[in-house]
Amino acid sequence: MLRKEKTEIGFIGTGVMGNSMAGHLVDAGYKVALYTRTKEKAQDLLEKGAMWRNSVEELAQEANVIFTMVGYPHDVEEVYLGDNGILSHVKPGTYVIDMTTSTPTLAKKIYEKAKKKNIFSLDAPVSGGDIGAQKAQLTIMVGGDEQVFTTCKPILEIMGKNIILQGEAGSGQHTKMCNQIAIATNMIGVCEAVAYAEKAGLNPSKVLESISFGAAGSWSLSNLAPRIIDDNFEPGFYVKHFIKDMGIALNEAEAMGMQTPGLSLAKSMYDKLAKKGEGESGTQALYKLY
Repeated sequence: MLRKEKTEIGFIGTGVMGNSMAGHLVDAGYKVALYTRTKEKAQDLLEKGAMWRNSVEELAQEANVIFTMVGYPHDVEEVYLGDNGILSHVKPGTYVIDMTTSTPTLAKKIYEKAKKKNIFSLDAPVSGGDIGAQKAQLTIMVGGDEQVFTTCKPILEIMGKNIILQGEAGSGQHTKMCNQIAIATNMIGVCEAVAYAEKAGLNPSKVLESISFGAAGSWSLSNLAPRIIDDNFEPGFYVKHFIKDMGIALNEAEAMGMQTPGLSLAKSMYDKLAKKGEGESGTQALYKLY
């Protein structure tokens, strides 16, 4: 068990979701140290009582529980396995939890290197977007050893509600790929439905009142379709990051000898959207293709 008074949490990456996640840990009374590439993004957390560290190395030397929420697999690899990375500087017995959506292969690589150094590693990607992060209602998909998961779960529960150990290292990332595959074609349906409603001369908001609670209901329909109707394309989850996730899923599926035509279609549509300059928009911006 990790006693609060003896736990110093390090949190790396305070973007759209990481900011809220780290904030919940501060609010829960934990001692939290932060590092992110742009210090200004962490200013509100520093004002709440979090402490700033000038590098990954400095943070890793002090914390005994470290969370990472960065952008891409290459960022994860640099943060964990680089010369100035976490695994080169943490103390034995430290818990490291990567919540970035990354590759199962990299998650296993981090786990194996950590284990050799008596460091406990979990891959724990999340789903729920900015809303889930703000409300501390994220779904957290975990891969790693059961005892490590059990030890860390009370802290994970500060950030999420649906927290399940899926299996060995890499299983959390594989589960997140299932999540992204399901979302990919669902977003096509959501955007197409709103466009159809408008084309038919209907009031899209009233249409949502009917279909959100029937068989068509989904998180994306309830949370992102209203943003489309309001012309709000701010990111709860970036188009550029969704493209990254779909690329990982396509590669993993291909490695398993599996065809994913729905995912392939969604990836091609989002690639087209990004080429129109929408990479920094939220995933609901797919509507703009219609």
